[in-house]
Amino acid sequence: MTLTAPPRTPTGAPPTPVPPSRKRRAAGSGPATRTLISDVDLRRHRGLYFTVLGLTITVFVLVFLVPLYWMFASAVKSPAEYALSTPTFIPHSWHPENYPTAWSNMRIARYFTNTVLYATGGWLIALVFDVGVAYALSKLKPAFGKILLGAVLASLMLPASALLVPAYLTVVDVPLVHVNLLNTPWALWLPAAANAFNVYVLKRFFDQIPDDLLDAASIDGAGKLRQLWSIMLPLSRPVLGVVSIFIIIALWKDFLWPLLVLPDPEAQTLSVALSRLANTSQVPPTEFMAGLAIASVPMIVVFLIFQRSIIGGLSAGSMKG
Repeated sequence: MTLTAPPRTPTGAPPTPVPPSRKRRAAGSGPATRTLISDVDLRRHRGLYFTVLGLTITVFVLVFLVPLYWMFASAVKSPAEYALSTPTFIPHSWHPENYPTAWSNMRIARYFTNTVLYATGGWLIALVFDVGVAYALSKLKPAFGKILLGAVLASLMLPASALLVPAYLTVVDVPLVHVNLLNTPWALWLPAAANAFNVYVLKRFFDQIPDDLLDAASIDGAGKLRQLWSIMLPLSRPVLGVVSIFIIIALWKDFLWPLLVLPDPEAQTLSVALSRLANTSQVPPTEFMAGLAIASVPMIVVFLIFQRSIIGGLSAGSMKG
C-alpha cells in the first residue's frame, strides 16, 4: 500500500483568504441580540417593514399627538376664530394671554394646589401600604398567603365602576368608627392605598431578591422591619420609582371618584373643577382650553422624564434568573 503525504504549502506563500461571509460570522460569534424580526427577514422584506412602521407612526401621531396640538393651539385662538364653522388648524391670531387669564379667572392655582396635596398624600399612604403587603406576601410567607394573593389578583378582574357604590357607602360611614370622610383628603387617600396592580408589581420584584441576604441580616440580629428598610427598599429603587409614578398619575387624572366624594367646590381637584366650569357660560371656550392645557402639562412632563424608568422598572421583575 502506498501512502501519499499531503502537499506542503510553500513557506513564503500567503495564507488562504477566508471568505467574507465566514469573517462576518466569526466576528459576530458572540451572543446575538434577540429581536422580533431577524436580520434575514428584515433584508428580505425591507420595503414592507418600513411601510408598516411608517403607518404605525402615522396612526400614533393622529391618535395621540394631534389632540394635544389641537388643545394647545385652541387655547391661543380668539373666541371668534374658535367659533368658526370651519376650524383652523393653525391659529390666524395668537393670544398667549389666554393662559394667565385662565389661571386667574378660573382659580386654577387653588385647584392645582388641592390636586398636588391629594397626589402627594395619596402617594405616601399608598406606597407604605403596598410595600408592606408585597413584602409580607413575598418574604414573610404568611398562612393562606397564596389565597390572599389570589384574592388580590381577582380584584383586578372587577371593573372600577362596580366598586363605586360599596366604596362610596364605606366613605360616607366608615365601619367601626362611623366617620363621614366626604370633602376630606382621606376620601381619596384610603381607597387609593389598596391597589392590586401595584402590590403585584412590587411582589414580583421582591421575589427576585435572594433570601440569602435576608438570612445573613437575620443572623446579624436584624429584625423583619430592619431587613425591609435596610435591604429590600434600597435594592428596590427602580420598581419603587415606577410604582410612585403610577400612583401619582392615577391620582392626578382621576375624575369620577373625586366627583363623588368632593362635592364642595373649594375642595375639588383640578379635573373636577374644570368639568364643573365647563357647564357654565361664564368661561370662554379658549380660556377653558387653556385650563385643560395647564392641567395636562405636569403629567406630560413626568412621563417624558421618567419613561425609561417606567419601562425598565416593569421589566426588572418580570423574568427570573
